[in-house]
Amino acid sequence: MKRRAFVSTAAIATGSSLTACTIRKRGAAIAGAALPTVTWRMATSWPKSLETIFGGAATVCQRVAEMTDGRFKIQPFAAGEIVPGLQVLDAVQNGTVECGHTASYYYVGKNPALAFGCAVPFGLNAQQQNAWLYHGNGLETMHKLYSDFGVINFPAGNTGVQMGGWFKQSVKSLADLKGLKMRIPGLGGEVMSRLGVNVQVLPGGEIYLALDRGAIDAAEWVGPYDDEKLGLHKAAKFYYYPGWWEPGPTLEVQVNLGNWRKLPKEYQEVFKAAAYEANITMLAQYDALNREAIARLTASGTQLTPYSQEIMQAAQTASFDLYEENAAKNATFKQVYEQWNQFRGQLYQWNKINELSFSDFALGSKS
Repeated sequence: MKRRAFVSTAAIATGSSLTACTIRKRGAAIAGAALPTVTWRMATSWPKSLETIFGGAATVCQRVAEMTDGRFKIQPFAAGEIVPGLQVLDAVQNGTVECGHTASYYYVGKNPALAFGCAVPFGLNAQQQNAWLYHGNGLETMHKLYSDFGVINFPAGNTGVQMGGWFKQSVKSLADLKGLKMRIPGLGGEVMSRLGVNVQVLPGGEIYLALDRGAIDAAEWVGPYDDEKLGLHKAAKFYYYPGWWEPGPTLEVQVNLGNWRKLPKEYQEVFKAAAYEANITMLAQYDALNREAIARLTASGTQLTPYSQEIMQAAQTASFDLYEENAAKNATFKQVYEQWNQFRGQLYQWNKINELSFSDFALGSKS
């Protein structure tokens, strides 16, 4: 009797275990079946040869596919494959593609306040930018702005403080800037224009030829690693720093709002997580790569040169004059600027205590 009871109990237990396992498998299958197969296209502003900045787009696409077991697929396209690199927002807005990876300051012609989603002169570095976007109401502010274009955006990359550009000749003073033809986008371009520069806006893939052939006298792109990849050091030898117009430029994924709302909630959360991963990963990768690239460039004859205090001071003054002027005539810009500027002022005060004091000692020490 005891043996029979044991066998019966074991059979029941085994059966229960198998039933539970079967239920879990069926539940997973049902849950999986409930989620649709979605295929999107992503236009970008970058050539594939710049694998770090294009890699931000690739990371989003790869991680979305991995986290949905291949049910949600996004294919990234290089600049020019679907639309030119500076027309990504237009393509997302009109539904030519479902999403894009780009820099918001390329589109200040639509609204100058869009620049805050990426970088503005003498603004926030990468860590500060993330603080504003993720915990300072910045992303909500940008979402409200982008809703006017039928788009929603998510941070998906950052290069860190950029370099100040390549010049064919030395620029020691404001007088040396006047009349120079320089590739520089966004509000930084507007500031340079106020300093006498003839500003040009070109996508990354066109910069080298323009600089090499003399169509422009100077150009900024990103930093040592990407600039070396483009061959800019072969077209100009003076490499200036810092890139005061891009202290922490956030790259982003822009999504057509209609397509976004059609996604299941699970896919929306996966997409946001993938963008967050790309945002953090890109910055770390750039810091690791730039430390080696700057050594190669200087060893090959590149002349590293800081901007003069005269130029830096004039640029900062012109920048905040520009912000105040835009705020006076553009209600949206005023709303974004005032919220951003208050956050910036408070964060600067804190970072003077922690970040600046440490950096002054550690980076300035001889050890």
